[in-house]
Amino acid sequence: MRARELGIEIGDLEPGTLNAITDVAGTRVGHTTLIEGDDDRTGVTVVLPEALPAFAGAHRLNGNGELTGLEWVRESGLLTTPVAITNTFSVGVVRDAIVAYQHDRGAGEWHLPVVGETYDGRLNDIAGMHVRAEHVFAAIDAATGDAVDEGAVGGGTGMICHGLKGGIGTASRVSGGYTVGVLVQANHGRRARLSIGGVSVGKELDAIPLPGADAPAGSIIVLVATDAPLLPHQCDRLAQRAALGIARTGGAGENSSGDLILAWSIGNSLSDAETQTVTMLANDRIDGLFYAAIDATEEAIVNALLAAETMTGRGGFTVHALDADALTAILARHGALPA
Repeated sequence: MRARELGIEIGDLEPGTLNAITDVAGTRVGHTTLIEGDDDRTGVTVVLPEALPAFAGAHRLNGNGELTGLEWVRESGLLTTPVAITNTFSVGVVRDAIVAYQHDRGAGEWHLPVVGETYDGRLNDIAGMHVRAEHVFAAIDAATGDAVDEGAVGGGTGMICHGLKGGIGTASRVSGGYTVGVLVQANHGRRARLSIGGVSVGKELDAIPLPGADAPAGSIIVLVATDAPLLPHQCDRLAQRAALGIARTGGAGENSSGDLILAWSIGNSLSDAETQTVTMLANDRIDGLFYAAIDATEEAIVNALLAAETMTGRGGFTVHALDADALTAILARHGALPA
């Protein structure tokens, strides 16, 4: 289930063909999902841009989290490896696996991978560190440019969002002939703050049990890709706007949250030449991309919630899914769905 299937349309811009980050040409996404026994609920998601290096930038809404390699992204303005997202304790093994992947395919002798994380230790036996290198390689091998599986898949398998089952979500927007695609790993937010389509729905979802207290713990990783010709400082600006999409669903970058955003552009073809000619979108044409990033981030979070199913994991702990019928009833009551 996705937001648009329920008549929920966020913003005025049209989505791309797939309404996914894979609408940005050449972008591929792959997952490995690990659901084993009573306690293992985890995985890894890998996003592979069309060509690397690519101009890139980043933004930190709150920094209680990890997205490795960001210092070099900020310093160089470049993304040089595929990007992966997993659980907090598996960042190291995923990073090492991407180094091995880059080395094996002859992509140079120096690699500083970008790997993000959010904490899945309530549903998953996170201390067991079940993600291994072969799971990363499997996600890479499975990566396609087609529709992206959402919800409790890949790195999002054991994640909780706004007191509901969360995980992976994606969406896209087209503005001025350019595409902006977003993928999130949503593991953040309080139920009472959840807002969808401008309606404070979280306060009206009392029938869905909370997984413990409505605490603001958790994090979100947001990946933003575009084919617009942006320079690194413009990628920084695009990443900043994705934070507004987090806020529109009720995220607040709380003290315990790791809300980290990476944006990259494939609008320039970069090489090893000593000098290179690049194209920059004029700043007075960039607002449409800002709106695209905001709307696509908001919808990606909603898609993650709608796609995820109720899950029971470590120690019998259960997190319930967002009920689509309950959601549409609330939105209809507030006049937030098309007639």
